[in-house]
Amino acid sequence: MMGPAHSLSGAAAWLGVGAAAAAAGHTMPWPVLVVGALICAGAALAPDLDHKSATISRAFGPISKGLCEIVDKLSYSVYKATRGPGDPRRTGGHRTLTHTWVWAVLVGGGASAAAIFGGRWAVLGILFVHLVLAVEGLLWRAARVSSDVLVWLLGATSAWILAGVLDQPGNGANWFFEAPGQEYMWLGLPIVLGALVHDIGDALTVSGCPILWPIPIGRRRWYPIGPPKAMRFRAGSWVEMKVLMPGFMVLGTVGGAAALNYI
Repeated sequence: MMGPAHSLSGAAAWLGVGAAAAAAGHTMPWPVLVVGALICAGAALAPDLDHKSATISRAFGPISKGLCEIVDKLSYSVYKATRGPGDPRRTGGHRTLTHTWVWAVLVGGGASAAAIFGGRWAVLGILFVHLVLAVEGLLWRAARVSSDVLVWLLGATSAWILAGVLDQPGNGANWFFEAPGQEYMWLGLPIVLGALVHDIGDALTVSGCPILWPIPIGRRRWYPIGPPKAMRFRAGSWVEMKVLMPGFMVLGTVGGAAALNYI
């Protein structure tokens, strides 16, 4: 799928988690719901770090472009080293390593560890990166015509304000992980979810997605999971723009309302 659809699906997924938590009697504080949805929207773009033309490659100027090239080469190297006898030869790393559950867990776990051991500046960094990505995905039309510096300032300002809100008692800095010293450990959860939602979205397209790597399926380790081919669509097609994106908006709205106990 394209960047805007990925971000919308990420935000909707976290709001759905909030609705499920409320139904189970563990309503999220509203800052956790909002910040988690924004992080998940940004994280849902991150697996495309292996694609030099993806939305994320433009988000941080030369830094993100250079990182995309490095990740593409890394992903390609891992693919060549681990491919099974039934996996085809490739010339690039797109939709390989960063599109697996292993990558999602590693990135989310790394973010949680950084939040615990890196202190406030690590938390601000995690928020900044994902809020910039959320702007690039959710407000993509405005972001395309705006200066990158303005987008970065919006991300930095929002990260500072939201971290201050979360720090207030009862607002969720210690949500889910309540032991002393585990504040903000939950930040890894929307990152894992965003990456997995991205992979599921790509699995719906004609190319599928090797989410289950390195679990072998037949003679392949990079088996492209997906529904029957007749049910798949091309990225950017009318199905994505006219059906899925409006659907994500509706699901996100309903999930958010349920999460806040409005319905």
